[in-house]
Amino acid sequence: MAAAGALSSLRRCGKLRWNMPPFINSCMRQPSFFKSSKSEALPNLTSEGVTCAPLQTFTEEEIMIKEMVKKFAHERVLPLVQKMDADAKMDDSVVQGLFEQGLMGIDLDPKYGGTGFSFFSTILVVEELAKVDPSVSLMCELQNTLTNKLFTTYGTEEQKQTYLPRLAKDMMGSFCLSEPGSGSDAFSLKTRAEKKGDYYIISGSKMWISFAEHAGVFLVMANANPSAGYKGITCFIVDRNTEGLHVGKKEDKLGIRATSTCPVTFENVKVPVTNVLGQVGQGYKYAIGMLNTGRIGIAAQMLGLAQGCFDHTIPYTKERSQFGKSTFDFQGMQHQIAQVAVQIEAARLLTYNAARLAESGRPFIKESSMAKYYAAEVATLTTSKCIEWMGGVGFTKDYPIEKYYRDCKIGTIYEGTSNIQLNTIAKCIAQEY
Repeated sequence: MAAAGALSSLRRCGKLRWNMPPFINSCMRQPSFFKSSKSEALPNLTSEGVTCAPLQTFTEEEIMIKEMVKKFAHERVLPLVQKMDADAKMDDSVVQGLFEQGLMGIDLDPKYGGTGFSFFSTILVVEELAKVDPSVSLMCELQNTLTNKLFTTYGTEEQKQTYLPRLAKDMMGSFCLSEPGSGSDAFSLKTRAEKKGDYYIISGSKMWISFAEHAGVFLVMANANPSAGYKGITCFIVDRNTEGLHVGKKEDKLGIRATSTCPVTFENVKVPVTNVLGQVGQGYKYAIGMLNTGRIGIAAQMLGLAQGCFDHTIPYTKERSQFGKSTFDFQGMQHQIAQVAVQIEAARLLTYNAARLAESGRPFIKESSMAKYYAAEVATLTTSKCIEWMGGVGFTKDYPIEKYYRDCKIGTIYEGTSNIQLNTIAKCIAQEY
């Protein structure tokens, strides 16, 4: 496949740096920069047939894609980050690049146009992209962990053949669950699907729909049997050009501004019964399952965001001199920096552990909520501290720190708020005891 070829051709990655003022560039040229999350090939360490290795030990395939994405992010994404944020628009070349590099179908079977890599590879990709731009990482994360996963897990072979090759090559998908009156209480949704012979008629409205502006296909949760409550919720495949589907004006957001977030309305949208994804009335189960996996992806996004912000800030603290020595050399600074570094590492281990559990088919609901909750909290703390450590320049748009600060807040909100994650964790603990 062309995508796999592109990945194979990028096994080596040179030193890359932000397009920033000379002062920061001089810091980033130091060999100590970007030492976070160093990796080694997976050794053949086994105990009774079970591979035993540190969580940050990767396969050669995972190392390859991690390095390729780092190169792509710095060469293709970085020069456009500031403009995309200011314009609140994803550059077409970035979207095209994600498809060209095979990053929109990472763990998708090659027979559908994917690269056939691991789920853990997806997590590494999201993390690397988020170090440069969390908006771009979200595009990759949602396509892989929600849209593609729904089709591969519940779609018929005909549905897979129809949509997956396009989703891997040139088409975005969009997941439509949230509504004006159903956020955390997602299953109180009001969108209805009434069966009329060989069709369903969908009516209702959705809010906060990510990438609705770009999407070519929508996976819509609607209730096909309101008398059954949430057990009537069904997932429908709706093409963008379907009559009655309207994408509204995108929201003017605090952070991740390059991503589009729009309302979507359905006015008597006619959908054939063949466009039901999975079984009628099982949509609530599908949504829960996909969100559990997606939370690991959001954890990776928040982890990458925190690491990227940290990596930009520490060289500055070592270079900037106050009272005759670098600000890094003050003990008060060193203790704060060390504490944040510990928390970032803890978030990384939680995220990697949840990803490995999911990939191996083991239970991971509690672990995914822990990873998502903690990584979002760490991103919030890290970006706030980094602005303080940078001083006045950290508060300006001349440096990327303030953007990380704005981008991180969404991590405590989407795919389940922090309080919802704590509820989930508590329920799992109750069951264990």
